[in-house]
Amino acid sequence: MQHFALTIIGRDRPGIVSQVTEILYQLGCNIADSSCSILGGQFSMILIISNPEINSKKDFGNAFAPLEEDNLSVFIRTLKPGGEQRPELAGELCMISVYGADQPGIVYRVAKELGDRKINITDLNTKLIGEASRPVYVMMIEAVLPEGTEVETVEEWMTELKQQLQVDISVRSLLAMEL
Repeated sequence: MQHFALTIIGRDRPGIVSQVTEILYQLGCNIADSSCSILGGQFSMILIISNPEINSKKDFGNAFAPLEEDNLSVFIRTLKPGGEQRPELAGELCMISVYGADQPGIVYRVAKELGDRKINITDLNTKLIGEASRPVYVMMIEAVLPEGTEVETVEEWMTELKQQLQVDISVRSLLAMEL
């Protein structure tokens, strides 16, 4: 069965998720995986979808035209076989949180430190919180540690970066729960 990545972007408003999923339901599509977020004032959504009767982007026809008429941008990408499957990632799942004054380079510096140490980022979110006069930059990272790497070791690796950026960085284990 062919899988597709569907991306929706546009000014945030109530009802976008309902509108998108109604179209997918009417098409008979299955949502295998999804992520939705508000970035600034923009709503963004990416879904991995499939339908046994849809084999190419052309088969969707004008199904998403109502979204585009409501000023949402719609992009469909055909995935190569296996692109819908979550890879098996060996290692401990952890949460890395970063808090500090907003400044350029926080995401890059933390991501580079993790990437250089072969830590796989599986989810990353950032936002400004607090008062406009004193905003606090918050970054939350879900990551998979390489086998044999301990949470305490990652905390040690972050010590110098914390001092350089003048931010707080903490790392904690996320125990996987089986359903």
